[in-house]
Amino acid sequence: MTVTSSKAEFASRPSAVVLDGVSKTFDGVTVLSDLSLRVAAGTVHAILGGNGSGKSTTLKLLAGVYAADPGGRIEVAGTARDASAWAPQIAYDSGLRFVHQDLGLVEDLTVMENFGLANGFPRSRLGGIRWSALRRDAVSALGSLGIRVDPRRKVGVLSPSEKTMVAIARALGTSRDGANLTIVLDEPTASLPASEVDLLLETIRACRRGGQTILYVSHRLPEVFDIADTISVLRDGRLVATEPTAALNEREVISFMTGNAPVDSVTPRGRSSVDLADPLLRVEGLSTGPLREVDLAVRAGEIVGLAGLSGSGRSSLLRTLFGVQKPTGGAILIDGSRAELPGPADAIERGFALVPEDRKREGLFLDRPVWENISTVVLARYWRGGFFRRRAERADSAGLMERFRIASPGPDAPIRALSGGNQQKAVLARWLRTGPRVVLLDEPTQGVDVVARAEIHSLVRAHVRSGCAALVASSDFDELLHLCDRILVLRGGRVAEERDASDLDADRLSYLTQYKSEATAS
Repeated sequence: MTVTSSKAEFASRPSAVVLDGVSKTFDGVTVLSDLSLRVAAGTVHAILGGNGSGKSTTLKLLAGVYAADPGGRIEVAGTARDASAWAPQIAYDSGLRFVHQDLGLVEDLTVMENFGLANGFPRSRLGGIRWSALRRDAVSALGSLGIRVDPRRKVGVLSPSEKTMVAIARALGTSRDGANLTIVLDEPTASLPASEVDLLLETIRACRRGGQTILYVSHRLPEVFDIADTISVLRDGRLVATEPTAALNEREVISFMTGNAPVDSVTPRGRSSVDLADPLLRVEGLSTGPLREVDLAVRAGEIVGLAGLSGSGRSSLLRTLFGVQKPTGGAILIDGSRAELPGPADAIERGFALVPEDRKREGLFLDRPVWENISTVVLARYWRGGFFRRRAERADSAGLMERFRIASPGPDAPIRALSGGNQQKAVLARWLRTGPRVVLLDEPTQGVDVVARAEIHSLVRAHVRSGCAALVASSDFDELLHLCDRILVLRGGRVAEERDASDLDADRLSYLTQYKSEATAS
């Protein structure tokens, strides 16, 4: 891969995107301060930062979703405006294309129909849709990036990486001169299993070879160092560094993100202290959906990880333990006593808590304030004598926001205004306040930065040390190795392997999730 490896080469390229003195204030709180940033044409420019650093605000200003404070300037491909006057149509006309975590694809339609929705349907003289022309355009856009997807397939049957690649190809297909486009990718690999990340990164390389500029936002440092020419780091709403990727290493980037905090303080290691008495949770012969007679045990003080490819049953197991899915066979036991869990309310009563994979759709009330989201599962505590104690509810939630370090633009801000990491901490605070005996975590740090990841891990460890247990499903093998005491590998709906996390590395764990036997392993 050819990368921009020096400041001189970076400076010699024309500018694709320029932000000059751009600021944004919400309700008197400055969330972005005097940001001046230049993105060189034909490069991959990564923007990194912790929760509340200003990354999301920067993207929304570029998209015209937010209006900046007066005084700054935004310029894209020669189109310059006062930052406060930048608008969605100006962003589009100047060549900015956004691929968000929510890809905006209609899963019940075919790939080429999704292209038509975004780029227009070619019409015959009589007004009918020219399906052959639509298919030809989709094939051309996909082929230019080396994407081998039949445009007649429905989007819903594609793999996560294929969907993301289709979204990128669709964005490029909105212009006949794709080299003048800047593609903004917001956490494009956040929901992808490790096995599919390389496929997407190769598509991004193909975009750069085609002359496109890529503005890349991700929390995954290894992929940033793999793909980016230049890295900019935001902290507390300010730009603290812009350097060629070749001039940095991961420790330096983390230092910029945390304000020179020691790296070990944001990536703590160590195992929980496990009670070797009888298991707190036991599952015997559990079957439902993809699960086939699953057996497992988790002891108090233990964090057990679940690894497996998509469809292996990781999420189904957690959802069954929480009463969302109904088992077709087997038993769930708490402290040796069989637990009947016909629904989530029964699971909560027995001491389970579930932090779901899709926090926005299943874990949050996006238009409600943060403090209401934190209290939603304990509302019964605030009814006294026929009156609801709203002030006490708000005060208790505010205390938890401080304890869990949840950064918010204001006490009554809707939770959708928070960064992904702060949203996830709010979901975790909601459930840990119930004192669950078994915490079920599905992709607990998906789409959060390295600092929030460490905070979430520390909160989980602290809860488990109090005599509880955690079961963690994650496609991030490094997370499982870092957080868990033991790891169970699911293949074909069964527990195929059980290993101590200290005996594994990411390569071995990846191998175990894909192969039925280690007979041929070196």
